Amino acid sequence: MNSSFNKFLIFKKWIIIMMICIFSTNFLYIPSVNALSDSKQFVLDAWTLVNEGYYDPELLEEIQWKRIRQKTLQKQIETSDEAYSAIEDMLKPLEDPFTRILRPKDYELIKTSNFGSEINGVGLQLGEDEITKKIKVISTLAGSPAEEAGIISGDLIDKVDGISSSELGLANTASKLRGDSGTKVLVQIISTSDEIKEIDLERRSVDLRPVRTKRLRDDSHTIGYLRITQFSESVPKKIEEALQELKDKEVEGIILDLRNNSGGLVSSGIAVADYFISEQPIVETKDRNGIKDAMISQKNTFFDGPMVTLVNKGTASASEILAGSLQDNERSTLMGKQTYGKGLIQSLKSLGEESGIAITVASYLTPKGNNIQGKGITPDKILDLPEAREYGNSEDKWVKNAEIYLNSLFDKGEVKESHYEIESKDINT
Repeated sequence: MNSSFNKFLIFKKWIIIMMICIFSTNFLYIPSVNALSDSKQFVLDAWTLVNEGYYDPELLEEIQWKRIRQKTLQKQIETSDEAYSAIEDMLKPLEDPFTRILRPKDYELIKTSNFGSEINGVGLQLGEDEITKKIKVISTLAGSPAEEAGIISGDLIDKVDGISSSELGLANTASKLRGDSGTKVLVQIISTSDEIKEIDLERRSVDLRPVRTKRLRDDSHTIGYLRITQFSESVPKKIEEALQELKDKEVEGIILDLRNNSGGLVSSGIAVADYFISEQPIVETKDRNGIKDAMISQKNTFFDGPMVTLVNKGTASASEILAGSLQDNERSTLMGKQTYGKGLIQSLKSLGEESGIAITVASYLTPKGNNIQGKGITPDKILDLPEAREYGNSEDKWVKNAEIYLNSLFDKGEVKESHYEIESKDINT
């Protein structure tokens, strides 16, 4: 009996010891979460924003997103640079180059390009090839050092100042290309013809001029040329003003030029689509909660005459939303080459006062349900012609082809008389 009683006491003792260990561990763990350092709290804030907003929660489960948080917070994170690096490592398993941390300089540049009129840099808009994972040029900004150096959409960025872009990744490659006006950066390019060349680019202020317009006239017809270089916050208002200007010049049709427009604010792209399409679907989005109702345009349009829209492989994101809506609703003929194929939408979130994080929050479908991610949009008419160095000038063969096409419609009488429905209260004078 004593033997049994002693065994019971030993068993009871071990139970008590185990309980003490468990509660001690929990007791020690709680303060480590509730009293995180500022740097670790910064990382946790980034993790939370992705956890709550990322468009594919199943992927978060698949990569064990909660476990990644735990492992990341166990690292030594005491400085801002360590926090940024920890977040970059944390995001890598997503394999989504568009979901990324934006350090202060990058965050400020994105805000400037979305809301301002100029940026400092070389004028390259970059993306990541889905298959090779190499950094490639989506488009070059008009009048930028990159455009003047002959860099074109589809070229690969191999090295920046001697450092491999594969080592840097998309965000850091873009960051190294930016800098103060007057400074230089050495870029090694692999061209679309596999030629390797080094280019010394001097950074400078680049005038974005998101909306450009002019009148094209011949002996019998007047056509408006309207170019959108990117979708910043100011674009919808500028488009209203441009359409009013073209109305005053009594244009019969419009050539909308979206070449090398790599996107910008999706809301601006949708607003512009609304100016040309009456009571038709513009886009359908799919977020973490499933398919939403299609976004329908308003009844009144700013222009309902004939249109041709020019696109190329530098046409991406918000500009593809606009092009897809015009094509699927048979509102405009698309001419040019296959577009880039970026069908994901990012939301820009602030992390503190100086930095931010871009998070993929939705994918989108064209009105007919086409998912263009990695595929792009095929134009109605392919143009196998060299592109002009300066879009819209007298030597631009693509614009000339669009002009000839519109004139043929006018001459055949295949278009109805165009009219504008612009309320005076909507026109800024």
